[in-house]
Amino acid sequence: MGLLEKFARAVDGLNGAVGAFARWLAALLVLVQFVVVVLRYIYGSSFVWMQESVVYVHATLFMLSIAYVLLIDGHVRVDIYFARWSARTRAAVDLTGVVFALLPFCGLMIWASWPYVASSWRLGEGPMAMGGLPFTPAFKSLIPAMAALLALQGLAMAARAILVLGGRAPTHLPGKTEVEQA
Repeated sequence: MGLLEKFARAVDGLNGAVGAFARWLAALLVLVQFVVVVLRYIYGSSFVWMQESVVYVHATLFMLSIAYVLLIDGHVRVDIYFARWSARTRAAVDLTGVVFALLPFCGLMIWASWPYVASSWRLGEGPMAMGGLPFTPAFKSLIPAMAALLALQGLAMAARAILVLGGRAPTHLPGKTEVEQA
């Protein structure tokens, strides 16, 4: 196993673990939202921290799932063309997309969000609302973390695409065979 394949597998493992954790956030989101609705409409009561936790869990779920969705090839494609191409052509297209779109986007997200996140930590920013959760700096830190995880997964995809283009792998999508891609 070469260095590129080891790197890709390590990143896949990381984002696979993050994705497995994020699945549980979906269940937690439904549970907390259900409790909020029951408290409000049956008991006429509510807690700001509980309502705010729905926002935290929802955003965390999406931010942590983005790289996982790229890992499992669950993002939207224009399959009219892509499905008909050879594995090498698909790898070349995805490599081009990673280099010219995905990585610049992730770099821009990290660059643009860094002052926002750093300011939040420096100021010790408190809850979004009175009585809310005091995790705002950590919450905002999800933005560059999401971009970093997505960039890593993009680099793993690029590494596998390079292996396909070099004839050292049948596909650049982990867990999929040539037949499943078509």
